[in-house]
Amino acid sequence: MAIFETVKKITVTEQIMDQIANLITSGALQPGEQLPNERALAMQLGVTRGRVREALRALSLIGLITIRAGEGSFVNRMEMPLPGETIRWMFHNEIHNLDEVFAARKLIESEVYRSAARHLSDEQLGVLERMIESCSASPEQEPAQQLLERLDEVDLYVGEHCGSGIYAKLMQTSVLLRRETSLKLLAVPGAYKSGMRGRTAVLEAMKARDLSLFEKSMADFFASSLQFCNSILR
Repeated sequence: MAIFETVKKITVTEQIMDQIANLITSGALQPGEQLPNERALAMQLGVTRGRVREALRALSLIGLITIRAGEGSFVNRMEMPLPGETIRWMFHNEIHNLDEVFAARKLIESEVYRSAARHLSDEQLGVLERMIESCSASPEQEPAQQLLERLDEVDLYVGEHCGSGIYAKLMQTSVLLRRETSLKLLAVPGAYKSGMRGRTAVLEAMKARDLSLFEKSMADFFASSLQFCNSILR
């Protein structure tokens, strides 16, 4: 049986993001403070300017910094969670595109859950299990809005305890991006229970600390979700 082990960030860009994000969240970089320019950051970090640029754009996307053309990059005031209106505005052109929303969900939620599988303690897994059991017991006859709030609560808990503040905000982004399509789906009998079954299977793999089973459970969950979406919303 495979056992989850703590791993380091894979890419250079992620390592740069982590360093800057940690300085911001720890208060070492204050709101309004300007970051060194790309050239200076690249020299200090020992990386290329292209990698720095990628990291800064990603940090800007999740709201940690603001990039001002011709001026530089500045630390934003910390807001957790991010304002929903801001996220919806950022993606207003894509939010109605089912394929793009689903692709973003799969990318973000898979990575957040993967990180959570490595970081959640037994106690936190217990909390998550109780949340999922409570959600699974909810009748599908409840309004779609209430059902969605239950699903969101589970996924946001995973994001908040996955070991990365950046991933936590990305999960919040995914939750907001999927809102419109999710409400339509949850009005259909069977959709809510299907979502809970998928999350239950993923949880069981996380509890077993079985990497292979976890990856299969995530793949099955999104395959089922895509099939359901295509059958209902096409």
